[in-house]
Amino acid sequence: ADNLISVLYIWNGGIAIYGAIIAGAITIFAVCRIKKKSPLRALDAVAPGVMIGQLIGRWGNFCNAEAHGGHTDIFLRMGIRSEGSVITNYYHPTFLYESLWNLIGFLAIWLIFVKLTKTKHLHKFNGQIFYSYIIWYGIGRFWIEGMRTDSLYLIPNVIRVSQLVALLSFIAGTALMVYSFVMLKKGKENALVTRVKPVL
Repeated sequence: ADNLISVLYIWNGGIAIYGAIIAGAITIFAVCRIKKKSPLRALDAVAPGVMIGQLIGRWGNFCNAEAHGGHTDIFLRMGIRSEGSVITNYYHPTFLYESLWNLIGFLAIWLIFVKLTKTKHLHKFNGQIFYSYIIWYGIGRFWIEGMRTDSLYLIPNVIRVSQLVALLSFIAGTALMVYSFVMLKKGKENALVTRVKPVL
């Protein structure tokens, strides 16, 4: 509050993946508007890359021994020993869960919409890959965030801020997906719904 310009100091930390995605999407829309290109096609193009970035980036939490879940004794547990202590405490490696979730999502999207000849025809409209990404990530982040011990709560002991954003992402992605399919079935295209042009 005393130094509002400091909110721009992202090199000091504080930027979350949601902020990066929102800022990236706004930038894509702005550039596409100037270039007179389809922002939904651009979002489809970058979404899988974002998933790869997220699955790699989460390992920074491992390196920093942060953003973990509660105590556990499962075989995947993450051991942390406090400085000067001889006792190792074990936690849920939520960074690993999210990394694997993004890997599975990336492979599913890539195989269904890009790689497999038998399923490529399922890519019907621009934005479909992006919507699939935010639906998939919303589901995973809502579940994984509930396991973390360092979350910022919106309502104490009820819902975390990141869980709310994840839920809204899932709802928005699902609504846009359903709306697009309905419009295409009716043969109505508009600014939000445009068919994918087949690649020759």
